[in-house]
Amino acid sequence: MNKLISIGELLIDFIPKEKGRKLKDVVNYERVAGGAPANVAACVTRLGGSAIMLTKVGKDGFGDHLIESLNAVGVDTSHIKRTDKANTALAFVSLTNDGERDFSFYRNPSADMLLEPKDIDESIFKKGDVLHFCSVDLVDYPVRKAHKAAIEYAQKHDMIISFDPNLRFPLWPDKDAYKKTINQFIPEAHILKISDDELLFITGIENKSDAIQSLFKGNVRVIILTEGSNGASIYTKQNVIFVPSEKVKPVDTTGAGDSFIGAIIYQLLARGINLNNLEDVQDEAILSFAHKVSQHVVLEKGAIPVMPTKQDLRK
Repeated sequence: MNKLISIGELLIDFIPKEKGRKLKDVVNYERVAGGAPANVAACVTRLGGSAIMLTKVGKDGFGDHLIESLNAVGVDTSHIKRTDKANTALAFVSLTNDGERDFSFYRNPSADMLLEPKDIDESIFKKGDVLHFCSVDLVDYPVRKAHKAAIEYAQKHDMIISFDPNLRFPLWPDKDAYKKTINQFIPEAHILKISDDELLFITGIENKSDAIQSLFKGNVRVIILTEGSNGASIYTKQNVIFVPSEKVKPVDTTGAGDSFIGAIIYQLLARGINLNNLEDVQDEAILSFAHKVSQHVVLEKGAIPVMPTKQDLRK
């Protein structure tokens, strides 16, 4: 089986021990390892695949904890860099009674933002692998150029490239710059994962079908649209399939979307899907499997520590 290379933020999520309070009113927090690209890597390894994480953390206790957490779920951390020029990123979260979240980030800058192109080792990029990234670390710091280097290596070695914008507006005060940056990176990806509430912001098009079709630009061949508790669809230029999700009462939606795309990437790797047969990902069984993985995650607090194994799913 080939592997996933995931690049981007690795941070500490402080999850509240009580729901239904605004961030300013939360008193007790629980520390958990997080960061969307790291969540995806953890999902793949917990399901039985292989994943490498590319990022930078501080030379601090939080950085130690994050590396230990990824090691514990089987993610290769040997390419994670350390720095004393910035601290490890932190995110404080508040939860509504239905598990939805509000964030406050501490990264001004954080260590992940200082990842440089020279920190990316081309030798780990192999044909048949998958590169996955998100939008949080596409900020105007060295880490953006590191992403470009990773994308260049992935293209050179005929890898599938997956992009989940995973919008985090508190980190991008300039919404126009955020939208422009995301749209600059979309054509670099073969797979675009997007949620229904992100679609209008990114495309500016109200009609869902027209908005989806507008995203088939550059290298984009597959679009995965998630619609919360309703279900998800996989679009190609010629076809679409939809699979509804089973209704559950979420405890914490942190990592739900990450586990969903992580489960799909695992299926790509397990089935040997590559650039030659990428459209084979449009399979109801793949979507159903991703739903099961995501549903498991939202019934627990946090993300990386609760990513399921296949045995968990059978239970």
